[in-house]
Amino acid sequence: MSLASLGVSGLPALPGVAAALTAVTKLPAPYFDYHALAPEMVLTGVLVVMLAVDLFVDETRKYLVGTVAGLGLLGSMIPVVTLALQGHHRRPMFGGSYVVDPFALAMKALFILSGYVVILLATNYIEEGDYHEGEFSFLLVCAVLGMVVMASARDLITIFVALELLSIPGYLLAGWRKRDVKSNEAMLKYYLLGVLSAGVMLYGMSLIYGFTGSTLLTDIGARTAGSAGAHPIVTVGILFVLIGFAFKVSAVPFHFWAPDTYEGAPTPVTAFLSVASKAAGFVAMMELVFIGFYGRHDVWAPLFWILAALTMTVGNLVALRQTNVVRMLAYSSVAQAGYMLVPFAVAGDNLNAHTANNALAAVIIYLLIYGAMNLGAFAVVIAVARKTGSAETRSFGGLFTYAPGLTVLMTVFLFSLAGIPPLGGWFAKLVIIRAIGSSGTPAAWTLGAVLAVNSVVALYYYANIAREMWMRPVPDDDRRPVRVPTPIGIALVLTSVTTVVVGVFPNLFAHVGDLASLTHALGG
Repeated sequence: MSLASLGVSGLPALPGVAAALTAVTKLPAPYFDYHALAPEMVLTGVLVVMLAVDLFVDETRKYLVGTVAGLGLLGSMIPVVTLALQGHHRRPMFGGSYVVDPFALAMKALFILSGYVVILLATNYIEEGDYHEGEFSFLLVCAVLGMVVMASARDLITIFVALELLSIPGYLLAGWRKRDVKSNEAMLKYYLLGVLSAGVMLYGMSLIYGFTGSTLLTDIGARTAGSAGAHPIVTVGILFVLIGFAFKVSAVPFHFWAPDTYEGAPTPVTAFLSVASKAAGFVAMMELVFIGFYGRHDVWAPLFWILAALTMTVGNLVALRQTNVVRMLAYSSVAQAGYMLVPFAVAGDNLNAHTANNALAAVIIYLLIYGAMNLGAFAVVIAVARKTGSAETRSFGGLFTYAPGLTVLMTVFLFSLAGIPPLGGWFAKLVIIRAIGSSGTPAAWTLGAVLAVNSVVALYYYANIAREMWMRPVPDDDRRPVRVPTPIGIALVLTSVTTVVVGVFPNLFAHVGDLASLTHALGG
């Protein structure tokens, strides 16, 4: 049987097919801005080099893979810096579904530097031979690549692909201690709830796409802003998408996976999940809310108000009862997510650009400062645990008597997380209060009061750790000095300097938040 016998030997008999093929051949070629895509290209090249190094070096030199990962992450920062120096240009590609702008550059810098610090923290574990260094570093850089893509994503499909690229390595990293029951439990909980949240989110995205006929956030924003956007399907779609991301940022009541995952995972992985992975979820929510769903503030603003109040309160109250520092930092991370949800709750008030800009800048600045102080706290925990073999609160007793430097640094990070001046955390809280003030509604001030009360509660359990270090006796009278490996020392210097400098000179950092504005994209 031939094609001719089926009547399809010539395209003229099927003019629709011929027209479609002609149209395809006339499609414009995708626009590539190689300079704008350089960070992603460098990271992709680094992954290839890491695979090659891991394949050809022997077991005694596997540390080279981690070295390549660290150098590659620093190398990917070079195009981020050069792009930033070129001014506040907006570089859209692929029909607007991928955009490199000041917001994207600020977030890419956060993700890359956070990944580099985690590589430094993980060096201790790698040297002890607990992990296969090549796979560990490779998965970490894969997750960073997903986060970098997320920073520029302006399309539902791109956002989802970036989310999976960062989530799947995270599942594997959480269970890296394969013979540890807690680590296996951490991975299983993270994986199952992660898959559930992805399914909920994807269903919401399908509803949004079905109504608007587009996956581009600017198109979605234009089509949901008017009266047509009040359709119940749009409301359900928005709620499902945001609830899916509420899982990712461990917002209450979708936080159940976080404490067990953070405690069971290797401590460097916990630091990575609590900072970089959480930040990626917030970046996605900023893109969705400020571009795609901004016109439906009546849907997402009440949701964020409830999530922020619950997350702050539950996270802090449960943290009060913790006797393990890592678990305490896990619930502290939940509470910190609640603080970062506050600007979302007030961003739609008054429907003016000033309120939206202040809210957006507050989230960006808080994310950047939170990354430094939280990674620093985990760096101290890792350094102390190398000697004590424990992360229990009592193991920090009398730390000042044999490790005064680490005690001072941990105190800096803890009180910065509490928002005590002149450390960076006070400025992070201040920009949130500024966002609340620019709204000025009774609901906003009520949420501000909840934030103030929770900040006082948080100070108690942060100060409790400081009391252990400064005033309690040393357990078992073991006063051997703590040996801090050079990579962890570098991480401590980077995070502590950032935390102190931002607190003393906040105007330098405020400029970053003001530049990294997504509101320019509201008009397309």
